[in-house]
Amino acid sequence: MSSIVNISGYKFITLVNPIALRPRLRNMCLKLGIKGTILVSPEGINMVLAAERASLDKFIAYIRSDERFADMTFKESTSDNQPFNRMLVRLKKEIIAFDFLFDPAKDQGKYIQPKTLKSWLDEGRDVVLLDTRNDYEVEIGTFKNALTPTMKSFKDFKKVVADLNPEMKKKTIVTFCTGGVRCEKAAPYMEQQGFKDVYQIEGGILKYFEDCGGDHWDGECFVFDQRVSLDPALHQGDLLLCYQCRHPLTTEDQKHPRYIENVSCPYCAQTHTTKEDLLTTPC
Repeated sequence: MSSIVNISGYKFITLVNPIALRPRLRNMCLKLGIKGTILVSPEGINMVLAAERASLDKFIAYIRSDERFADMTFKESTSDNQPFNRMLVRLKKEIIAFDFLFDPAKDQGKYIQPKTLKSWLDEGRDVVLLDTRNDYEVEIGTFKNALTPTMKSFKDFKKVVADLNPEMKKKTIVTFCTGGVRCEKAAPYMEQQGFKDVYQIEGGILKYFEDCGGDHWDGECFVFDQRVSLDPALHQGDLLLCYQCRHPLTTEDQKHPRYIENVSCPYCAQTHTTKEDLLTTPC
């Protein structure tokens, strides 16, 4: 039986003195035995945390006791083991780097609930599903027939939007990402660039899995912890991370001649041809 609860949540809100939050949040997490990462910035807060349920329930009650975060919601999954090694609370310029002047009070986009999106897709409605995640995330899984532009980081999204066919400005577009935080900027940015009908999935892919399972989805979903990926039932997937380059590895990747456990993988061993070559290459 899974004993560790994993939660993720964010809130875009103007924080006048974000540095003051750092020690409070860190001390509370350490006191409760919680591990994970919290990002604090002038534009809000973003967190992924894991612990036993009682500890997380106390933490959620604590953060919601601050009226600025009283309505903060969290997505949840479980795991057999703690997926984080330590507890980090980091100060950042942005909780999601994009270099986009974003006012959460004014620039909030339109949301679509996962079940509503599923009904649209069931009906075959003319809608463009736009994946806003990085290449290595998309490789693991995405919505069927989604538009998956090439991106090494979310900052590439501006170029992606600039390169889209102008005719798409008339289309209904639904952006999506893991938990929704990237789309909080992606959807309003597209609207600023003249796209007329842009939605973002409320709660992202993980909320879609929670409400709708794997309907209209292919593969798994990359997550930023040691579980690597979750399937549509929100169970840990079969992927590993390469020890050297941190690229997610499928079962097939793990069978590749260039894969050596805790050494390298097909994505970072391009100059080698066999496991024997890797083992005999000088450091």
